[in-house]
Amino acid sequence: MLTDTHLRDRCGIVVGFSERSGGVSLPPYASLNLAGHVGDDPVDVDENRSRFVEALGLALMRDRLVTAQQVHGEAVREVTDAEAGFGAFAAKGQGPIAASDVLVTLTPETPLLMLYADCVPIVLVCEAPRAVAVVHAGWRGALASLPEKAATELALRCGVEASSLLAYVGPHIHECCYAVDRKLLSQFVSKFGNICAVDTRLDLGVVVARSLLAAGVIPEAMTGCDACTFNHAERFFSYRASTVTGRHGALAAITKAE
Repeated sequence: MLTDTHLRDRCGIVVGFSERSGGVSLPPYASLNLAGHVGDDPVDVDENRSRFVEALGLALMRDRLVTAQQVHGEAVREVTDAEAGFGAFAAKGQGPIAASDVLVTLTPETPLLMLYADCVPIVLVCEAPRAVAVVHAGWRGALASLPEKAATELALRCGVEASSLLAYVGPHIHECCYAVDRKLLSQFVSKFGNICAVDTRLDLGVVVARSLLAAGVIPEAMTGCDACTFNHAERFFSYRASTVTGRHGALAAITKAE
């Protein structure tokens, strides 16, 4: 698990990126699969989610976990107290937030969870007022500048400049392993510059960074992960490495004010 303990100590916001070990799911979902839509046993998925939430010290918020129906779109949904618990469980209860690839909340004790297997996980944080956003950026979202849109929306809802936000970019497929067709690559080059292309391979990390910069997030506020999900499929889930696979997650939560 990847996290930032200093952030929690400083402002009571929890950020975490899961890995694939430490769960109960059987192959090909072994073992900490957090997704209920990939064919895994939903009871196992719920146990895995509980383990992840507990590992982050958020066990008391388990029933208020919020997930989304991720569709590689551009919708940004704000989560309030009324949506707490939407999609918390794969085996029961209320379904996830419909058709959204960005969740935003200013509501304490309402963890946001999104799921990935090569796409780019992004968590955005506003420390004052306290707010978080979790972004799912595949190539469609990246090309549509979804990270920029999410950062702009979060800053607007908080009444701050985007330059005050923090951005955590989690494990994703890197340019070493992400070959795309030349027509698609040319669209990225036209929008983000040659720096995002390595031969016929696409650097989604560069695209996400440029998108965040366009919103006003400063480079010093961006924290990334060097691990490529394809190259480290034993550590993370990778759709390109194995089409039938689980999903790791990015989670953000605001703890209750003291």
